[in-house]
Order: sequence, then structure tokens, then C-alpha cells
Amino acid sequence: MPESQLTTAVAEPLGNGYDVAALRADFPILSREVGGQPLVYLDSANTSQKPRSVIEAVSEHLAEHNANVSRAMHTLGAEATEAFEASRTKLAGFIGAARPEEVAFTKNASEALNLAAHTLGASLKPGDEIVISVLEHHSNIVPWQMLAQRTGAVLRWFDITDDGRLDLAKAEAENLINERTKIVSIAWVSNVLGTVNPIRQIADQAHRVGAVMVVDGAQGVPQRPTSVAELGADLMAFTGHKMLGPTGIGAIWGRYELLETLPPFLGGGEMIEVVRMTGSTYARPPHRFEAGTQPIAEAVGLSAAVDYLTSVGMDAIAAHEEHLTAYALARLGAEPGVRLLGPSDAHERGGAISFTLATDDGEQIHPHDVMQFLDARGIAVRGGHHCARPLHERLGITASTRASLYLYTTTTEIDALAEGLAYVRDFFGGKR
Repeated sequence: MPESQLTTAVAEPLGNGYDVAALRADFPILSREVGGQPLVYLDSANTSQKPRSVIEAVSEHLAEHNANVSRAMHTLGAEATEAFEASRTKLAGFIGAARPEEVAFTKNASEALNLAAHTLGASLKPGDEIVISVLEHHSNIVPWQMLAQRTGAVLRWFDITDDGRLDLAKAEAENLINERTKIVSIAWVSNVLGTVNPIRQIADQAHRVGAVMVVDGAQGVPQRPTSVAELGADLMAFTGHKMLGPTGIGAIWGRYELLETLPPFLGGGEMIEVVRMTGSTYARPPHRFEAGTQPIAEAVGLSAAVDYLTSVGMDAIAAHEEHLTAYALARLGAEPGVRLLGPSDAHERGGAISFTLATDDGEQIHPHDVMQFLDARGIAVRGGHHCARPLHERLGITASTRASLYLYTTTTEIDALAEGLAYVRDFFGGKR
């Protein structure tokens, strides 16, 4: 698509005063070209792009305030510690935590989920049950499989319906959550199907049998206003790089009363209270879970990302994403050969839209080929199983192509994707 056409189209507000063109100007990378074409970035569920304010916050911290936190007793150390703890406070407010001490920093959501599995697993015994779902990201499968292997606990699964929702009726019929259930861990929003899961309903079920509710918020927190209390979660994992922040920074939120009962995850650094040759005692949460030097500059960058998202407004971001999702479902669904996966109602899903593509003769085109042909046109999507192989097996396919939207995505970019898919379909169908 000619650059002039793209620029004209994105200048149009998409409703409710949401000015995408003004917002895109804050993201330097969105003005670059790939392969001589304007970049169409549709891979935000993989990682989001960064506004200038985040880039500058990280750079300024490293240039002006760099020091280790909680141990360097000089001016720079005090400045770094203040910035690090201010980021914790800001993040806690962003997700509706009761206090900053309920937020512990990790490297990413995967580490946060491993932390949850490791610490909660300290009290499991053989025969206890852990419930997850078939639509989980590998990061919310493998840690629980490892925990079950270590403890003798049993891993049980929510199935899904044909339209990609959790099969709650089947779960009830199978008495999936019962008196043996100790942990339930479910994604708030599917990274493949976009399905928004009924976390509160499942959390209430878990709590009725005394189980702990863990939420994978990696795709939900960047997209929606978040209140951990309203979700009914006991622990929630999420990551910075999917919400405009840097890579290398994530977090786990937990009810403080629960965190106080959990053992450390890793040992060393400032996670201790007293170390003696005969043994050690540990710091109170959240520092108990933060071994070693922390991702300090990354936390500062995440704080700037929270500021940016807050300035735009999470309600506005969620409305924009729903608007785009509805547009994309209609636009892509009208393309011959496209099979959309997941719920068809944009109100019930997030902006991760996965699909398969076939020629007019019905021959499936491998998602890696789709991805590479689109990339040659400057369109960035993801092809593969998106770290959700069990889900693809459940759907009866080996892989899919995924376009994922965010606050800076435009309808023009979705049009470019649809036109690109038509080109790929015709090429593999022998029409080009």
C-alpha cells in the first residue's frame, strides 16, 4: 500500500475522540519501512512497540541515576531505589492492588508463573489436583506439569467448545473443580483465540473448595482496565513488554496474606533477613521473591509505560481494541479461504486474531509461508502454534497465523493485511 494512502487513512479518528494518528506519532518505530513498504505491525500479542517516553525514561535512568537498589548507600543508590520502588507503587495502582508490597518484580510473566507454581507447590501432596485449560500458553502449562511431576499431584484440564470458549458445562459434568483441587490457573485472555475467560466465575468456584486462583494476565492487563479484586484472583502474572514497557521486566501480584505464607522462589541478594552459617531467614514480601540485582532500568521504563497507558485511558484502549477486533473479524472473515479461530463476537474477545488460509482449491497454506509473504509486504504477523501447541492439537490443526492488535493499530493496517492474504492465497493457488 502506498505510504500516502496509509498516512491519510490513519489520520481519521476511530470514534470517541480516540486519535490514532496523534498516538502513533509517539512510537518512532511505526514510521519506518520494511522491504520498501510502510511497516504494518500486527504482532503486539508477541511484544508491543514502545512510545518515545518509555525509551527516554530508560535512557535517562541509565545516563543519570544508574546504581544498584536497596544496598548502595550513596546518592545514586538512593535515587535508583526511589525510582524502583516508585515503579512498584505505580504498577500496584494500575492493577488495583491493595498495597505496593503485593507486587514482586520478575523477568517476565513466565518467571512469575514459575514462581507461583514453585511456591504454591511447597504444600502439595500426591493426589492433590491442579486445574488449567487446553487454551493456555506453554508458560501456564509447563510449570504446572513440572510441579505435578515433583509432588505427585494430578493435572486436570478445562476443555473448550467449538467456538473457542472454556467448556464450563463439561467441566461441571466432570466435577473438574472439587474438594481435591488446590490450584486453578487460567489465562484471563487467550493469546491465540482472544477468548476472554470468565475468571471471576472460575475463581468463585475455586474458592468454594479452598483452592488458590492463579491468573495469567499477560494478554489481559495490557488491553483492559484491571482490578485484581474484581477478578477474584489470588495471584496474577503479567509482563512489561506486552504493555509498552521494556523486555526483561514482569511482575506477580498476590494477596499479601497469601504472599506471607509462601516460601522464597530463588535465593540470594536482598531476599534475605539474616544469613548465618546454620541457616537463613527471609525478608517479608515482596522482597522475599526478588533475589539478586533486579531489572532496575526496566522497572523505570515500565513505570513510564504505565504513565502512557493511563494518559490514554484503559477504557479508551479497550474500546479501540474492540472496535478494531470487530472490524478485523468482518474484514478477514470476508476473505475467501480464511478460517477464523475463536469467538465471533468482538465484545467477548481480545485483539489476538488467529486464522488459517487455504487456496481456492482448499489446499492449506502453511502459516510460516503466509508470515514470510506478508513480511515481504511490510506486514508483521506471527505464524506457528504461538506457544500453545495443545490448543492447536485440540483444534485439529498444526499451526495458525496470528494478527494481534493494540492501541496504535488502524483499520487501514487491517485492510493491508486482508489484501496481503488475498495476494498469498492467489500466489499459492497459481493465480499469480
